Amino acid sequence: MLEAAAGELRAAGAEVITCVVDLADPATPARVVQAAETFGGLDALVSNAGVVLRGSLLDISLDQYELVFAINTRATWLLARAAHPMLKQAQGAIVATASIAAYEPTPALGAYAASKAALVMLVRQLACDWGPDGIRANTVSPGDDPDRPERRPRLAVGSQPRHGGAKSARPGGRAGGSRRGHRLPGGAGGAVHHRRRHRRRRRRPDPADGRLGHGPHQRSERRLGLAGAAGGGCP
Repeated sequence: MLEAAAGELRAAGAEVITCVVDLADPATPARVVQAAETFGGLDALVSNAGVVLRGSLLDISLDQYELVFAINTRATWLLARAAHPMLKQAQGAIVATASIAAYEPTPALGAYAASKAALVMLVRQLACDWGPDGIRANTVSPGDDPDRPERRPRLAVGSQPRHGGAKSARPGGRAGGSRRGHRLPGGAGGAVHHRRRHRRRRRRPDPADGRLGHGPHQRSERRLGLAGAAGGGCP
C-alpha cells in the first residue's frame, strides 16, 4: 500500500522517499527525519503511526504497556525533537494523530487511551515550548461526533428525553421539571422539550495567544477532534 501510494505521487511528478521502520525502536525516528534532509528542509511533520492493544489494565503485561507508549507517545516526541532544526527554519508545523479515547475512558483500551491522552498533552507542551520558534503543533482525534444532527436524540410528542430534562408531561402542554418546555401548536397536550446543550465553561489560559478565553483549539477538542496550541509559547 505504501509503495502504491508512492507510485501514484511519482507518476504525478513528485519526488518521494519511503522509509519503513519500527518506531518502537528509539533510534529509528531520527533516521526517518534524516531522510527528509534529501529535500533540503522540512515544512511539516505528521506523526500518524499507532498501535491498539486490547486488554484491561489488570491483564496486560509491562512489556505490552511500554510498547503502546513507545509507539503512540514517545515516537512523536523523538520525531519532533529530531525535526526541530528544520521545522524552526521553515516555521513549520507538527500534527499528531490522537484519538477520542484520549478524553473518554474505553473498556479494554486502558493502555491505548492513556497513551493517547499523554500524546495530546505532549503536543500541547511542544506548542508551548516551541511556539517562540515559530513551530505550530496540534493533534487530530478521529472519531464520532455526538453533536451531529443525526446523532442527537429524537423525541416524540409527549415523550421524555433519555437523560435529564422533563420528568413528566403535565396537562396544558408543559413539561414537568423543565422551564424550557413549550406548548404545542393548537393547544395539543404534551410538550416539545429543548435541552440546553452548551453550558458555560470556566475560563482557562489559551496557550495560543497568552490570553484567557476559549481558543478555537479548546472548543474543538471534543467536537471536532482537534487539540493543541497553534503556537505562540506558554501563557
